[in-house]
Amino acid sequence: MTSANDNNTNKDNAQNSSNESNKAADKQNSLLSGIIERASKSGIGRKKLNPSTVESAVAKNMAEIHSNPTKLRLAFLGGGSFGTAMANLAARNGCDTTLWVRNKRTVKAMTKTQTNKKYLPGYKLDDRLKYSHDLASAVKDTDIIFIAVPGLAFRETLKNIAPFISGQSIVSLTKGMEKDTFAMMSDIIKEVLPEVNFGVMSGPNLAIEIMKNMPSATVIASESEPLRHAVQAALHSAFFRVFASDDIRGVELGGALKNIYAIAMGMAAAYEVGENTKAMILTRALAEMSRFGVEAGANPLTFLGLSGVGDLYATCSSELSRNYRIGNMLGRGMSIDAAVKKLGQTAEGVNTIQQVHEKATKDGIYMPITHALYAVIYEDKAALGVALHLMEAGFRSDVEFVMAHDHSNAALTAQMKAASSTSDNDDDVDTDSDAK
Repeated sequence: MTSANDNNTNKDNAQNSSNESNKAADKQNSLLSGIIERASKSGIGRKKLNPSTVESAVAKNMAEIHSNPTKLRLAFLGGGSFGTAMANLAARNGCDTTLWVRNKRTVKAMTKTQTNKKYLPGYKLDDRLKYSHDLASAVKDTDIIFIAVPGLAFRETLKNIAPFISGQSIVSLTKGMEKDTFAMMSDIIKEVLPEVNFGVMSGPNLAIEIMKNMPSATVIASESEPLRHAVQAALHSAFFRVFASDDIRGVELGGALKNIYAIAMGMAAAYEVGENTKAMILTRALAEMSRFGVEAGANPLTFLGLSGVGDLYATCSSELSRNYRIGNMLGRGMSIDAAVKKLGQTAEGVNTIQQVHEKATKDGIYMPITHALYAVIYEDKAALGVALHLMEAGFRSDVEFVMAHDHSNAALTAQMKAASSTSDNDDDVDTDSDAK
């Protein structure tokens, strides 16, 4: 026999269950409600596009997504290891996901075998992941376009997709800086597609470990909260956490700068240095990164997170890292050209060393490890001699921004500038002499 109390309890449980269901539904609906508003406005003012047409089309598309929020439509551009791993993760989460690869033959092979034989051999990709070599069809009518092409191809890729942009958001997965301009990927997005809502993603994300379902995490940085939530919904899983940040510059610089020090650590490993040396390189690298970041407008605390020290540690301690392998080959006496050719993949750190060396020299930012690597790679200086010079160079406080640096550091910086100036003058004299 059921008592009145029991009936009341059952009603309360039912009411609580209904409330929980409503809360879950509201949470799902709110996930993309902000995107709808943003997407509706994103076409307004876009050059060479009819604002009313864009607004109408985007509102219609986003309304359909809103009715089924688990079906985010995503395009991943670039069939390298990381782009493939992220596309596979999104497809596995139930998102409508297309992986774009430039080569038609590669697309056919991936469609047939459900594997990326070149970059992730032996790892089966999700059956729901789609493939395309047609850029227009890959990016049209999508919600978010993730770009995972090498830095050298980033600007070109944005220009190629520009005619098909009608409210999609852009998320950069590319870590590095554009050659000769020192532009970060976010800078290029703002320049080529100034009206587009965008973000950058970075962290300790070795693709093979992600494919093996080893617990990993990343950071999505954007000024748009709806975009951050959408990326988290698309990629977050039991084995892959997605944290949020609004410090685009800091997250992006962490992903770019750590490649420099992975090369340094690879070289150090070739010389079979001890754990003390590795720890010193790692911590001084973090100091350099935060110094450079602050000068570029980043929050120094960002470098203490996943996209900073987390990515730095993973890249500097794993033979899976392309930049670490490049450094290791350099440490064993191989030339930079031969090392890059043997690697067969893009190692963004090689270009970043040159870019950061020039920028730091110009702006007077103290970056001794970066300058040392530049001397070894581009000026053919002996690695051991450069390393000894580093050990002799100046006195600094241990942690950046905590204690004022010793005055001798200012003297050391002045000496570095003077030496650089002397070197430049010598080069001018030699050139004039040769001309005569």
